[in-house]
Amino acid sequence: MKETVNWKNGAHGHKFIASFSGGKDSTLALYKSMQVGEPIGLIVMMEEEGKRSRSHGMPPKLIRAQAESIGLPVYTAAASWEDYEKEFIALLKQAKHEGAEALVTGDLDMPVQDCWHDKVTQIASLKLGMPLWQMDHLEAVEEFVNLGFISIVVTVNLSLGMKEEDLGRALTHDYIQELLARGIDPCGEGGEFHTTVIDGPLFKHPIPVRKGSIVRNGEYAFLPLELIEG
Repeated sequence: MKETVNWKNGAHGHKFIASFSGGKDSTLALYKSMQVGEPIGLIVMMEEEGKRSRSHGMPPKLIRAQAESIGLPVYTAAASWEDYEKEFIALLKQAKHEGAEALVTGDLDMPVQDCWHDKVTQIASLKLGMPLWQMDHLEAVEEFVNLGFISIVVTVNLSLGMKEEDLGRALTHDYIQELLARGIDPCGEGGEFHTTVIDGPLFKHPIPVRKGSIVRNGEYAFLPLELIEG
């Protein structure tokens, strides 16, 4: 238990690498950690072919646009689920070699026992910082909106109360209340939805995006976002 006490403030006073999906939780965790520590970069894991991020299915150009606007380099690796842990640990060790002392993640509900992030940070000899850990879900998403972050719903699970019409909607206080009224976790912690953040206090400038055509795959529907360049 002693090792878990500092998970919420594990980045305090430390240089850190942040696990980054481009969504609201990892962005809020990065923001909160940057108030108390020093970031050296973002870890973004890609699917095997390197064309989309493993967590939120984002194209590399969009991820790099986010990172550039935030002002941080990207540590990235393409991996299958079988190789994911090995590649992630390799990035952690690289970050440690370059000065990182902690890993920051945006997880809210990690268990104390058998926490994967605790395992991999111990292997890489890093501290673990999870500033959103055990935070009330409504409180977390309301703080995110209150800070001025703008995010778009890009993935929905149609079997968990979400609809195709939710795709492309911005996360606002009114929308949060609508989700609650529909019986949906406003943080989407049950896998109900994922978001992409395109503006907010971390960003030097908004990320210009174009909404693509909705893609359906079983119980999921996706809204691809393309970076508007030039």
